[in-house]
Amino acid sequence: MNAVLQSNRTAAPESSIAFQSLNDAWLDRVLAIEQRAYSHPWSRANFVDSLATGYQMQVLCAEQDEGQGTGQNKLLGYFVAMKGFEEVHLLNITVAPEYQGRGWGKAMLQALAVWSRGQGANDLWLEVRASNARAIHVYQAHGFETVSVRKDYYPDRNSAREDAVVMKLKL
Repeated sequence: MNAVLQSNRTAAPESSIAFQSLNDAWLDRVLAIEQRAYSHPWSRANFVDSLATGYQMQVLCAEQDEGQGTGQNKLLGYFVAMKGFEEVHLLNITVAPEYQGRGWGKAMLQALAVWSRGQGANDLWLEVRASNARAIHVYQAHGFETVSVRKDYYPDRNSAREDAVVMKLKL
């Protein structure tokens, strides 16, 4: 699924935006974002297991112009999805906090929907914390509909649990 995106909302001047396979080389950088983005982040083992299982895992990055001197692509976000029978389940989608609100989540959802259709999926499923109004809004704007609520699905602070909103996009 390696693709280049053109956007009027580039992450940096003189850069192009591309999807690349999330592999071991990206793990440290992905984990750093995961830690900053969530109160209950995925562990390294979660990502390693997903790699070993062969899940669809992509990073979205800004390919730096050599003149910028860093020599390292900017990691904008990533997603992990599991293919099932005629469906795909989005397990994790994250935009680095410093790049949120610029349309990168939407770009990743669009790319995942295209890939899912290519895999013969009819539906794209996800769960999201009931308290994550911003993400729910993004999903609804992308065409996801609320299907149900899973009570006490996510761990929360002080040994409490939080509900998950189950959403589906008809492909």
